[in-house]
Amino acid sequence: MIILLVEDDPAQLKPLCLALSGSGHLVDGIEEAQTAQWLLSQKDYDLLILDWMLPKISGIELCKEYRQAGKTSPVLMLTAKDATTDKIVGLDAGADDYLVKPVDIMELLARVRALGRRSPMWHGDRIQIGDLHLDLTNLTLERQQVKVRLSSREFHLMEYFMRRPNRTIPREQIEQALWEWGTEPESNAVTAMVWRLRQRLQEVNAKDWLETVYGMGYRLKIPKY
Repeated sequence: MIILLVEDDPAQLKPLCLALSGSGHLVDGIEEAQTAQWLLSQKDYDLLILDWMLPKISGIELCKEYRQAGKTSPVLMLTAKDATTDKIVGLDAGADDYLVKPVDIMELLARVRALGRRSPMWHGDRIQIGDLHLDLTNLTLERQQVKVRLSSREFHLMEYFMRRPNRTIPREQIEQALWEWGTEPESNAVTAMVWRLRQRLQEVNAKDWLETVYGMGYRLKIPKY
């Protein structure tokens, strides 16, 4: 998944980012809410993890703004507040789950997996579109009993398309999504990634599923049988 993590304490932000990245997620780790607001206006995330007690703009306010903008991705709140009334405030603001600090890494990863499973395309540890399966644990793509292993970049691109089937996705949106905040891709990086992913799709007889929409971007088009 593509995750926005907002935590103002660098000593907590770094290990959380490492744990999430190590579990196969793409993570934008941000220390201040203002940058998070800008990113949320530019980028689609599969999950938000927000610290409640951020300076100037709280995680609760960020969550409310996100919901008011009509965004529906799950939100996990991190906070030292553990009273029932505080949990109610967070849930009423639009949060889907709540984790009390100090954060246990294994519990955090379990909560993230649970929130990811709310996608209607999720089947266990897989995303399925038609008869095409993407294994989120082993980074493999499978169709018609043929299985191929993907590189990390190929996997993230395939997951991004499969979570957005039949949608034309501009090249700039892919760049924003698949490169973490503060990094810049080379000019031909997306073209090269799409080419490599098509080679993997060809191995499972699904190369034509990934279309180039000229002048607009790319689309994972699911055939109708």
